[in-house]
Amino acid sequence: MIQINSLSARISRNPQLAEAINRVLSSGWFVLGPASRQFEREFAEYVGVDHCLGVANGTDAIELALKALGVTRGDRVATAANAGMYTATAIEIVGAEPFFLDVDTDSHGVTFQEVERAILAGIKAVVVTHLYGRAVPDIAAIAQLCADRGVLLIEDCAQAHGARIDGTCVGGFGDAATFSFYPTKNLGAIGDGGAVVTKHAETAERVARLRQYGWSSKYQVEVAGSRNSRLDELQAAVLSTFLPYLDAANARRREIAARYTARIAHDKVLTPQAVGEAYVAHLYVVRSAHRDALRTHLHDLEIGSDVHYPIPDYRQPVFGERFANIRLANTERLAGEILTLPCYPEMTDAEVDSVISAVNRWRP
Repeated sequence: MIQINSLSARISRNPQLAEAINRVLSSGWFVLGPASRQFEREFAEYVGVDHCLGVANGTDAIELALKALGVTRGDRVATAANAGMYTATAIEIVGAEPFFLDVDTDSHGVTFQEVERAILAGIKAVVVTHLYGRAVPDIAAIAQLCADRGVLLIEDCAQAHGARIDGTCVGGFGDAATFSFYPTKNLGAIGDGGAVVTKHAETAERVARLRQYGWSSKYQVEVAGSRNSRLDELQAAVLSTFLPYLDAANARRREIAARYTARIAHDKVLTPQAVGEAYVAHLYVVRSAHRDALRTHLHDLEIGSDVHYPIPDYRQPVFGERFANIRLANTERLAGEILTLPCYPEMTDAEVDSVISAVNRWRP
């Protein structure tokens, strides 16, 4: 079976992991210690910002970034509706109201025009998700628009570690940015993890308090709405071990994606055309009007696949009829057509070619 991902292969090929974990175990310091501080310094430098705060997971990161920037109950926050509900969940936790944006069918990301529509509707903030490992093409223009209009911009970079536009890493365009280090991410831990990055010292200080009970000093709580959300030392040490290899791993992902795009030749399958440093191929997502039949065909040939994501946020059962009047044509079309093929650095060329052959042999 060719899996959609292989975490065991990633771990087994890095002998430094055991040494890093043993250092943490020997230190006796497991939360907010030297390993966390080291990773925060290294990752901030990698992204090209001044501050990085490790937190428990990517969804917490979005929540704490919103709170740190002053988003509160009743505010409207714009977000794409095709990214698995994670951002909408954080918006709901804060007590704000999601304002859903449609996406471009090529990049699967929001556009300048959609963000402008949301700004005219009175949003306080927008969360721009760089989905599937592709930097939103309009992100620089969106950042300038938000700055000009006084709207807060948060980048959700959970699937785009290392993607760059004109040399600037995603995470370096907004007022703050969030990352997930879930194990399957391009930069993944061996458990949950996340981070908020920012250029602004005041925002960083607020996140630092929000992630640890709202303390200004030990046991003295000054910031309302805080929680316990910290990246532990083991995960930080693992991430520091993986970080130096991120660009090489991303390059291998791009190589696999390029091989797929060049060799998949099927009139019922549309392949992504993303290339260059703006794409780190976190997921390789094709489109087909006969998606479910293709997925069954691949399963029969022992090739894994998945759908990221089948339900637009505003159609999630948790909302009931709250967003019944929303229609986002591109989002809804994509939800019925997208299919993720295996794409991870440890794949062999033979495995990639097996996937290509299987897709090309499909007869709907």
